[in-house]
Amino acid sequence: MLRLSLLLTCMLTTLVCFEGFAQATDVTYFRHDHGIAQGLAALPEDFGEEASRVWRVPTGSGISSPCVHGDSIFLTTYDEASSELATFALNRETGATLWKQLAPAQRIEDVHPAGNPAACTPACDGERVYSFFGSYGLQCFSINGELIWQRAMGPFQDEFGAASSPILVDDLVILNEDHDVDSVLMAIDKLTGEIRWTASRDGFTRSYSSPILLETENERSLVVAGALRLTAYEVATGRPTWWVNGLSRIVDPTPVQADGHIFIATWTPGGDSSSRISMGPYAEALRTFDSDQDGLIAKSELSEGPVLSRFYRIDVDQDEHLNHSEWDAHARVFELAQNTAMAIRPGGTGDVTASAIEWTYRRGLPTVPSSIVYKGVLYMVKDSGIITTLDATTGDLLKQGRARGPGNYYASLVAGDGKVYMCSEKGVITVLSAGREWSILSSYDFGERIMGTPAIRDGRIYIRTDDAMYCFKG
Repeated sequence: MLRLSLLLTCMLTTLVCFEGFAQATDVTYFRHDHGIAQGLAALPEDFGEEASRVWRVPTGSGISSPCVHGDSIFLTTYDEASSELATFALNRETGATLWKQLAPAQRIEDVHPAGNPAACTPACDGERVYSFFGSYGLQCFSINGELIWQRAMGPFQDEFGAASSPILVDDLVILNEDHDVDSVLMAIDKLTGEIRWTASRDGFTRSYSSPILLETENERSLVVAGALRLTAYEVATGRPTWWVNGLSRIVDPTPVQADGHIFIATWTPGGDSSSRISMGPYAEALRTFDSDQDGLIAKSELSEGPVLSRFYRIDVDQDEHLNHSEWDAHARVFELAQNTAMAIRPGGTGDVTASAIEWTYRRGLPTVPSSIVYKGVLYMVKDSGIITTLDATTGDLLKQGRARGPGNYYASLVAGDGKVYMCSEKGVITVLSAGREWSILSSYDFGERIMGTPAIRDGRIYIRTDDAMYCFKG
């Protein structure tokens, strides 16, 4: 009996140690779970019932998503009145503020009218918290809020700002910055903040998708979706190994991995065959616009149209004139852009476009929200709330319908407990009963703008609005 008691004690000790190790090595970052809740805990269905709300706390402005790890929630904020950028830690049980740290930005970056300088979601490995601001760069804090290191990087040449979030892989912080010039994928040492490697992404125009870690039986790579192309990189070196062409000219959504495949759905104006934007040859543009015949196209010489409205990003040297190379580079992007949803079989070497794409679909595509694959179904939501679901294996259309929330959609989709959640910019959350013949279970209007993606952890869902952070239980 004593031996049995000792054996059970040892087993329990080992289990506790193992669980502690698992928690210590757990990492959390934007879309680390590809939008799918882990575990079988019940999740809320009706957000209108006060009984399901655990707490609500006011927060500063920001559109980053909550990073939930252990007993804490980490988020970034921006105070326009004081031009203050900050990282906050909240207690997960109560919402109380645990600590706050500022980013010493000298200049606040320009952002899209719908955007915010606090757009990138923090990452956490259980010991440290990593925050990125396009106005400043990357900061590393202890779990208790002490600054460990920081690396200045921004602002970048991009009038829409920076929005790609850092991810954690092994002992690296991986950050992708695709802007108008000097686009780069970089790996930074988690402990020291030193750059371990960089991979130039010249030729990639601005995009805002975050990297993902691809893990299959045969491959472990970093995958980045950017303008026109999805590329896989070696984790240790940043060397590109394979890529697939055929994406939109700006990619906002982050890809997902499911069932051994990569799925991406992305739409940007001008990338549909029925409404393609074209700049035409430079020689023809000179004849049309170059009124002073200096061989350049000045901003003042252009009439209203797709070039004038995108002048800032095309004029990469910012001299208020478009030269031949600037014109041709962006004309190529318009020519090759494809709005699409696709399933990709990963692996191979070099350009695998012809062999790796298993199916494509070109209607009902999202502009900003990342899609999800849940129980064999790909869910997408388009602006105006059009929901499209596809068979993830074949790409066949399963069903289309409309969410209860009208207007634009920025928050990515999340799912769990047989439910799919989608939030409109105006603050309406729609809850679906997941399945090939999905139906709407409920909806609720928060009356507050929602831009950040909800986070699900241990049977609770955390939703950030412009005004507050909410916690709901199942």
